[in-house]
Amino acid sequence: MYYEWSLMPYQNRVDPFGEFHAAPARGELMGNRGILHDDEKRIVNTHRHQNWIAPTLAFSGRKRTIMSPGTYTELFFLDEATAYAAGHRPCAECRYREYKEFSRYWREVHGDPEQGRLLSKTIDRRLHAHRIARNRQKVTFEAAAEDLPDGTLFALGDQAVLVWNGRQFDWSFTGYRKRPLFERGAATVLTPRPIVELFDKGLRPAVHGSATN
Repeated sequence: MYYEWSLMPYQNRVDPFGEFHAAPARGELMGNRGILHDDEKRIVNTHRHQNWIAPTLAFSGRKRTIMSPGTYTELFFLDEATAYAAGHRPCAECRYREYKEFSRYWREVHGDPEQGRLLSKTIDRRLHAHRIARNRQKVTFEAAAEDLPDGTLFALGDQAVLVWNGRQFDWSFTGYRKRPLFERGAATVLTPRPIVELFDKGLRPAVHGSATN
């Protein structure tokens, strides 16, 4: 896909808390939750369905204009770890390989699809209960920071922190910065529990290069 960008950033950059921001950094991955914007290209909904996917930025030469009327709202994430933290899963079409790997771990950890339901629908339904509550607030859980697997994001106040390769990094829209101190003890985990359980089994998300330098 190709996007026509505006000089003014839209409110469609998503942080690990699932909040929308107007930030100039475009990120490395897209998101889709349905039509969330109005005619003025303002975000007015958190989601319109349970099928929260993370597509690639470019696919088969398709072209789109950001937030066109009557089409889904293009969301953007720093990287795959951020998309997972916000509750998205890989797109089964444009990121088929990543979706198949995700599905393989899902079956291993969470079992086969519900009877009469596609695996993707089973995943979406299960994830939805762990990503957002009826009051539209993000669902989190508590765990020891030192026990979280690589790829997980947790909160220290308003700061999101990534666990990666035995280290911890402060998150931002432009990348990560290594924390001087390793946090231990109770932490509010932003990545939905069912996905953290996949990380614990060995699934590894793609992360921005700033966490690997």
